[in-house]
Amino acid sequence: MSERTSSITRKTNETQIELNLQIDGQGQSEIHTPVPFLNHMLDLWTRHGLFDLTVNATGDTEIDDHHTTEDIGICLGQTFLDALGDKRGIKRYGSALVPMDEALAQVVVDLSNRPHLEWKVELPSERVGRFDTELVHEFLWKFALEARMNLHVIVHHGSNTHHIIEAIFKALGRALDDATQLDPRVTGVPSTKGML
Repeated sequence: MSERTSSITRKTNETQIELNLQIDGQGQSEIHTPVPFLNHMLDLWTRHGLFDLTVNATGDTEIDDHHTTEDIGICLGQTFLDALGDKRGIKRYGSALVPMDEALAQVVVDLSNRPHLEWKVELPSERVGRFDTELVHEFLWKFALEARMNLHVIVHHGSNTHHIIEAIFKALGRALDDATQLDPRVTGVPSTKGML
């Protein structure tokens, strides 16, 4: 099996990002961005997905965290898609149901080349610390769009916003770990179309 890894450098007037992703990793992360809550969530995603992720980013967070969070989602999606290559032999589908104290989040993915985000989530608070919680949707939509995946996020219940978001990122990592696994029974790609 060839190494499923990808790197990207993205520079705009708003952000500068260097990101490296390895699909078949050990859950190791080295994440440096000016958005501490996003750093925490990316670390959780990496550990629970057993990916290896390095992110070095700066951005115009003196305005707010929007551009930095959005652009990291774009970069992560692009590297994820690139690292998967032709997707031969992958399981394609993955799902995870993860509790975090009182919160229960479910994530279901299809690495279908058909980008879509279905978001069935109510976040009780508009902020966690200084982080604007509406940016979770923004991040996941850009990630799904650039990774060209079908992503369903469902929160069954929860009252603590931090716990809900944490459960989402853990479930996302686990669902993607499931979907990216290579199945020796799969010849080519798992699609009647012959391509993903």
